[in-house]
Amino acid sequence: MEQLEERITELEIRLALQDELLASLNDTVADLRQTLDLQQAQLRLLYQRQQQAQDAGKPFAPQEEIPPHY
Repeated sequence: MEQLEERITELEIRLALQDELLASLNDTVADLRQTLDLQQAQLRLLYQRQQQAQDAGKPFAPQEEIPPHY
């Protein structure tokens, strides 16, 4: 009977650790999703700027743009 209790205790410990790991992985995936969303928004903005420059008849040159802190 004591062996059965030890096995149950071990299983409960493993389950608790797996729950903790699952929560940690879920947080990581959520952070990565947020980063991906931000990168996609930045890429869309860059694409829009490129399209606007082409429509205006001038080449898109990001190196010539003045950064906002100047």
